[in-house]
Amino acid sequence: MKISVLAKSSVVAASLVLSATAAYAQEVRSWMNSEIGDAWSQGFKGQGTSITVVDDFRSNYGYYGDLRGYTELRRHGEWTALETSMIAPSAKVYAHDFGNTRAVKLQRGLNTLNLSYGMMAADGYSGVRWGQRESSIVGYARDGKAVVVKAAGNDAVAVGAANSSGLVDYLNRDLVGKQSAIFVGALNSHGTIDDKASLAWYSNTAGANTVVQNQFVVVGVTGDTTGLYGTSFAAPIVAGYAAVLGSKFSKATPTQITNQLLNTARQDTISGYSADVHGRGEASIARALAPSAIK
Repeated sequence: MKISVLAKSSVVAASLVLSATAAYAQEVRSWMNSEIGDAWSQGFKGQGTSITVVDDFRSNYGYYGDLRGYTELRRHGEWTALETSMIAPSAKVYAHDFGNTRAVKLQRGLNTLNLSYGMMAADGYSGVRWGQRESSIVGYARDGKAVVVKAAGNDAVAVGAANSSGLVDYLNRDLVGKQSAIFVGALNSHGTIDDKASLAWYSNTAGANTVVQNQFVVVGVTGDTTGLYGTSFAAPIVAGYAAVLGSKFSKATPTQITNQLLNTARQDTISGYSADVHGRGEASIARALAPSAIK
């Protein structure tokens, strides 16, 4: 992934609505799982839901990538927000800049939060005293007020474990066991029964903790076509799926949406599937949308 320097953003608002370009957003791209096109054809595009992306929208640093058929230079948050808006083109997508440490604001209807970042510190702390932003996020996941979609991390270790530098993602640790939190790892492709996918070499895994296994899914991240690698670009796909699912099951709670995505993940599309690596399996929006009602 190539990094470049951008001019300072003029964005000063704590939160703003990002509008997707419909002509691009509703075309099934090669980096998407083809199941999303079937969801759209049924009329489920995320309408009536909101996705808040907590990320970098104001720094000087950008990444080259291609989600829309041509190369662009965008900040990390601009990429993750665009990606999730292209999965759920009728959802309202809000930006919460990483420099804004205030509590994340929830909107009307189903709320999904996309967290394509980690809060890293040396291993060994028994707990972290969070500021307003992370306190609100953990609280929403604990209380089932929002679907909280967290990138698992790119250190090729289990969620909650220290990486090779002795650092731990404490936000991951504090989301373990929270009722509406989902960890998302990355596969190297979209799996099928005939052409199974493998875990991306960098992706964190579910690990031996069965609690984490039960709230962990994977999706394909095709960096070879987009130039964008990492679980940062796995999480927005699942955040978009949550919004799409919420547009069908409009009265479902965030916890019900979370559980439906987890319970319908598939294992038959993954090479060498193992719960301690892949958690519940590959997220499937088609399977999640299949029933007429969810509990």
